[in-house]
Parts: sequence; structure tokens; C-alpha cells
Amino acid sequence: MATKKQILFPIGILVLGVGIAAGFSAMKKPPEKKEEKEILPLVQVQPASVRSITLDVSSYGLIAPKNQTQLVAQLSGQLVEVSEAFVKGGFVKKGDVLARIDPNDYEAALIEAQATLAQARSALEVERAQGHVAKSEWERIRKNSNEFIPSELYLRKPQLAEKLARFKASEATLKRAKRNLERTYISAPYDALIAQRNVSLGSVVSPGSNIGELNSISLAEVRLPVADKDMQYLIKGGIDANVVLTTQYAGKDYDWQAKIVRSEGVINQKSRMSYLVAQVQDPYSQHSDFPPLRFGAYVNAKIQGLEINNTTTVARHLVKNNKIAILSLDNTLTYQVVDILREFDDQIVLSNGLNTGDKVITTALDYPSEGMKLTTEHASPEQSDSEKKDETQIAMKKD
Repeated sequence: MATKKQILFPIGILVLGVGIAAGFSAMKKPPEKKEEKEILPLVQVQPASVRSITLDVSSYGLIAPKNQTQLVAQLSGQLVEVSEAFVKGGFVKKGDVLARIDPNDYEAALIEAQATLAQARSALEVERAQGHVAKSEWERIRKNSNEFIPSELYLRKPQLAEKLARFKASEATLKRAKRNLERTYISAPYDALIAQRNVSLGSVVSPGSNIGELNSISLAEVRLPVADKDMQYLIKGGIDANVVLTTQYAGKDYDWQAKIVRSEGVINQKSRMSYLVAQVQDPYSQHSDFPPLRFGAYVNAKIQGLEINNTTTVARHLVKNNKIAILSLDNTLTYQVVDILREFDDQIVLSNGLNTGDKVITTALDYPSEGMKLTTEHASPEQSDSEKKDETQIAMKKD
């Protein structure tokens, strides 16, 4: 049977252990409670810039010559001369002889016309002399008898008219013979690029035969399609507007200056576009060292439009329902109502709603709401009251 001592001893040890544990527990300092920091959404901003801009209109087109001529023979005969410059891709000057038709028959016709004219002139002079003789004879007879009335035939007026008509016909024949002889020369009507040649030395041609094709190199044209909604941005419908044409030459981009000279005045039935025509002076750079603007080249065009003041340009995705997100002075989200002037590519031009220096939020927010607090990459979050107290206590201990 256990004694009283054996029973109390374990109980005492247990009580002592509980007491020691309670003492250690009382000595342990409880952890300080810190206020949770408020994590603000981090955004990027872009300062708005209000300025004047020109509302250029973009277009495109193919370069073509203003004048394109089909060379056609006006006479028949064999080609006895063909110029070395008369080749596809060759450049010729105005008046250069490209080919010549055998002139022998036309030279003979000219000599014959000259002879016929000489005969007609001689016959006319003889008839005029005979007419003077007939008139003098009538004057003499009239002095002796007033009853005699001479006829037109007696005065040789019909004969004179016949000889005069033959003389004029001979003059016309001579003129035609000279013109035909000139037409044996096939020459360039202007400074041109040879686009096509359809004959060679020895070819026999007839009136209407196609000899070749020439493209004028003094002026080039390009038809520029413009959507109806973009016509409002052009002055006077684009007439006389400056145009910058951009294309590649030898792997590099070059710009050429052009000017709108006319509108075609109708809407294309297929594309539903209005077409403006721009002209370029000296496209093949005959008078400069600039690279040529070749016919058939595809060009991008920028047509000068209206100049508008107090506008701002922003990315298209930043504007939703005519509102744009702004970071206010107290770092909160604010939606500003804006007026959209024009949309093009991935940009929007605003005519009202933003001021210079406004911070436009460019970061997409998951759950945006008016008045929510935000922070930027360059801004430090506001400190909580507990952090400020801790910094103050540390500073006092150091002192």
C-alpha cells in the first residue's frame, strides 16, 4: 500500500513543472502587431501633349505617264532606217528620228507636183494675158458701136477661172507631196521613253501600221483613291494639295514631291472611292541626280490636309465610350470625356477633353473604378501611420 509520501511527491513535481512553464510563458514578450500595408495597383502614365497637327490623308497608286502615244505609219513603204535609240527602254528627245520609210516614190511625187504647178502657173499667166487682149478689143469696139454687149466667154472669164482652179489644185498637190515626204520620217513628238517597238529594218508598213509606243517622261501621274469620309480633311477637295510619294529604289525608300492637279469627279462603282490625280515633274530625273520614279511603280501617298489646333493624339485602345483614364493629382483614377476628331491606323485624334500635362493611364486595369487609388513606377506609396510612428521613435532613440 502506497504511503502518503509516495502519493504527494509526483504531484509536487507536476505542480512545480506547471509553475516553471507558467513563469517562462510570462517572461516571453508578445509579438508586436503591425498594420497591413495597402497594396495599390501599379500603372504607367503618359503625359498628354496638346499641339497643332496636319490631318494628312493616306493613299496609294501606280505611277503612269501623263502622255502615252501609239506610233502609227501614215504612209506605205519599206523601212530603210531605224534609229539605234529606237529600242524598248531607250530614251529619245523631241524631234529625234526613230525610223524612215523609203522616200524615193514620195520624192518623185514631189517633183511631179512641182512640174504640174509650173505648168498651171504658166497656163494661168497666158490666160490672164488673153483676157487683157479680149478686154482691150472690146474697149476698141465699144467706141464705134454702143449696141455691142460682150459675153463672159468673149472676155475669157470662164477660161481664166478654169486656169486659176487648176493652179490652186496644183498648189494643193505640191503641198500634199511635201507633207508625204516629211511623213517618211517617223520622229518622237516629245521627250519619251520607248515602251514598245513593233518593227525592224526592212519591215514593210502601210497606213495604220503600229510601229511602237512612247511614254512621255516630262510628267508622270498617279491616281489616288480617297474614301469619302476622308474628303472632309482636305482643303478644296484636295486640289493643289502637296503630296509625298514613297516607294523603293534599289532596296531603299525614297520620297518624291507631287501635287494634286484634278479630281476625276465621280465615285468608282467597284471601290466606292473618289480618285484624285497627282502629277510629278521629271519622274525619270533627266535634269537631276535623284533616282527615277519608274512607270508602274507602286507608291504610298500622303496628301497634305487641314491644320488643326489644340489636338491630342493617343492610342486607339485607350479610349472607350468616348472616355479616357486619367491619373489625377491625388493619385486616383478619373475618367475624362473626350471628343474624337479622327481615327486612323491605331491612333485617335482628340479635339477636346485633355490638357497639356494630363497623365493618361496606359496600363490595362483588371477591375477599374472611378476614384480608386493607384501608384506609378516613379511614385512611392504613401506610408501608413504606424510606419511613421516607428520612424519617429527610432529617430528619438538616436538623439
